[in-house]
Amino acid sequence: MIDIKIDTKEKFTVITPLQEVLYANLADEVLNLLNEYQNKEVPHIILNFTNVKKIDADVLERIFLIQTDFYDKNISFVICCINKEIEENLEKMELLEIMNITPTESEAWDIVLMEEIERELLGDE
Repeated sequence: MIDIKIDTKEKFTVITPLQEVLYANLADEVLNLLNEYQNKEVPHIILNFTNVKKIDADVLERIFLIQTDFYDKNISFVICCINKEIEENLEKMELLEIMNITPTESEAWDIVLMEEIERELLGDE
């Protein structure tokens, strides 16, 4: 079982895995948890990788697919606080530029809140 810190805010939830390495077998729990949020009243997610030092490539690809699925459903999903090794792996996989990633959690908060405002404005048209 993976250790995860969940911090629920008014407009989003911050999910922070506490493991240093996310192998495929551990990541299933995190990925299933993320998918469950799509059906919650406040589905928007910030995935904070402050504690994570290494992630298997197939896990990164699955996170990309989940993030894409969230955005297809008009739900925010921002990743923050990735280290250099994870960033380099995403770059090699050609995912870094197309994923919604911020250096800090506060920047991730800003993006989620801006996307919420965008959704409200576009919903009024």
